[in-house]
Amino acid sequence: MITIKELKNLKESEGKVEFKKGSGGNIPYDGSSKNKPADRRRCILGYVTALCNEKGGFLVIGMTDNYPHQVVGTNQNLNSIGELEANIYRDTGIRPKVYELYENEKRVLVIEVPSRPIGKVFKFEDVPLMRVGEELKPMSDEVYLGILQEQDSDFSKSICENLKISDLDLEAIEILKGKYALKQNNSIFKTLTVEQVLSDLDLTENGKLTYAALILLGKEDVIKERLPQATIMLEYRNLENQIAFDNRLVFMQPFFKLIDNLWNTINLRNGSFPIQEGAYIFNIPYFNEEVIRESVNNAITHRNYRIASEIVIKQFPQRLDIINAGGFPKGVTLDNLLKTPSTPRNRLLADVLQKTGIVERSGQGVDKIFHKTLSEGKSEPDYSESDHFQVSLKLSAIIKDRAFALFIDSIQKEFPEHKKLSVLEIMTLNNIKKGVSKINLDVEQVNKLLDKNLIEKRGKTNAIFYILSKDYYEFTEEKSKYYNLLEPDDEEVFAKIIQFLTKEEFAKMGDLANLFEGKLSRRQVRARVDKFLADKMIEQKGSGKGTVYILGKNYIKEMQVFSEAIDMVRKTKNDKK
Repeated sequence: MITIKELKNLKESEGKVEFKKGSGGNIPYDGSSKNKPADRRRCILGYVTALCNEKGGFLVIGMTDNYPHQVVGTNQNLNSIGELEANIYRDTGIRPKVYELYENEKRVLVIEVPSRPIGKVFKFEDVPLMRVGEELKPMSDEVYLGILQEQDSDFSKSICENLKISDLDLEAIEILKGKYALKQNNSIFKTLTVEQVLSDLDLTENGKLTYAALILLGKEDVIKERLPQATIMLEYRNLENQIAFDNRLVFMQPFFKLIDNLWNTINLRNGSFPIQEGAYIFNIPYFNEEVIRESVNNAITHRNYRIASEIVIKQFPQRLDIINAGGFPKGVTLDNLLKTPSTPRNRLLADVLQKTGIVERSGQGVDKIFHKTLSEGKSEPDYSESDHFQVSLKLSAIIKDRAFALFIDSIQKEFPEHKKLSVLEIMTLNNIKKGVSKINLDVEQVNKLLDKNLIEKRGKTNAIFYILSKDYYEFTEEKSKYYNLLEPDDEEVFAKIIQFLTKEEFAKMGDLANLFEGKLSRRQVRARVDKFLADKMIEQKGSGKGTVYILGKNYIKEMQVFSEAIDMVRKTKNDKK
């Protein structure tokens, strides 16, 4: 948090700061009361947008813009700075920090604006803004194009100046050697010198150590001094609506020691749900080890280390949140999260983790998180609170659908390796289970599941929908749900009854009920028959046990009219010949 003393000595052109005395100490929020676009821009949202495009800065309300700046005070958003912060985020997608400073009881409001992500431009009223003197102007084509063409350089590959081999943790190095030797089936690697190991893994460049070496292998006190944002904060809360944490643990070890220590600590408060089907019992943990490790690995390899913010993990009894600085990698959005191969921000870091078997092929981490979580009958991993400045992942421990977990488990055990379900197939099964409309389903995955007999197509041409196969409903407590979903419509029932009566001339109620065994109950068949009797499409003869059903007058009449029409068409064709 900046101080008034520091603000007084900042210059607008040099310090990325905008001072506003305001009319009566205030300035407009969105400029909507002004008619001219140039006037509307001179508002809180306009300045926040421009400062963010300039890689961050401060909007200071309640101080003069003449240097040295004097405090004049403001009542801007008095008692509502939290609301202002939320509104700015809602209206711009920019996540500021808003706070108050005082000098001799005169209040100053500071809006601390973060830097835009690499390659991202923010707009106000669809116009990308930049500060030009005292004005807010549309961004020049040169500046705009330059931002769009930016490339997010690999921070982990950059040199950590003056970092020495003596600053590295020998135990972490030995762990790295052992994991690499095991993954690459190369036992000789464990006998190499530290210098050779660092060189082989590109952790040194021209004899200088990289930030990847610091993050993976650096001693705790060195990391604290050189890159404190590489810290992971683990916070415990007993209630999900609780703001203050009950306990906080700090993890600042080198990655090769940190990752096991972190998981072991999370696992201390882990539990499991027993799942039983007949004599078959297995346990599903609240927090799956592979899911947690992959989530942390993703946070470490994809986060923006240029932002001075730690990775925060919030653990609740039945939920776990992971929040890391920097939005999704370039090109990745909530909509294409599973379909677009991700490019790690820290490529060198990711490559070393892949070579040592910590992670699989780049981009598969999110796949595994979704695959494991949905296979356990839990809710989808929730990334919905992510934005341009941070990635937020929420993992629920609660099993929402025990039957789905058993269904997926039985399939994966039955299928050979090359036929096991992919993450997209499991997601499609989950969507079908939830009743997602046909038009919102992945056609390719639907066809694969139909071929594997894991789903069934129901309905008419214009109202086709899908249900899970009978095997899923066998695991539910209400197996009748499957048969209810298979219930044929009136046209299907009528067609089948007419087909039977045409062939057999009459039928008893038992005969008709047998036609729909497993799809309709006897009561449901009787209800359909009563409807057809009322329409005189079929007729009833006899009574009691002697009751039989035959084709009705209206149906016979319709068939006669249809037959006469066909004869007429044929006669017309013959006359023409």
